[in-house]
Amino acid sequence: MLGPAEKSGESFSSVIYFKVESIQTAFETLSARGVPFEAAPHLIAKMPDHELWMAFFRDPDQNLLALMSEVRA
Repeated sequence: MLGPAEKSGESFSSVIYFKVESIQTAFETLSARGVPFEAAPHLIAKMPDHELWMAFFRDPDQNLLALMSEVRA
């Protein structure tokens, strides 16, 4: 999934979202490998049949990336 920059005035291109099965596992694995996340995984939205969780981080060029996971209720 691609989306626009989060903050106005950012000179970065679209946000790239990586859909993962377990956001906590992916977060822990990438953190252990030195990926600097902006925050821990957090709830974005409650949908009728699942919750949407995300965790944001930046690549070496400061482009915004995110892990996303649909957690079934």
